Amino acid sequence: MNLTINIYYTGENGAARKFAEEMVLSGIVERVRKEPWNKKYEYFFPMDDKETVLLIDRWESEEALDAHHKSPMMKEIAELRDKYKLHQD
Repeated sequence: MNLTINIYYTGENGAARKFAEEMVLSGIVERVRKEPWNKKYEYFFPMDDKETVLLIDRWESEEALDAHHKSPMMKEIAELRDKYKLHQD
């Protein structure tokens, strides 16, 4: 069973896109993708909303997602979310 999570990050003045770019450039995205039970971790940009980024995050199971949430990477991700003052939906 795969578990797919869609997260919308919304900010102001291009902050959501800057967040996604920094996630990629810092190597966090690649590290998440290398986690053994990660199936997908990709950002998408809605055509009609320049202030939002969609993350599609897919895991092998709920337990795998829980393990990811307990990893040190989550602190890094949370710090970047705060840096860019993003809201999650």
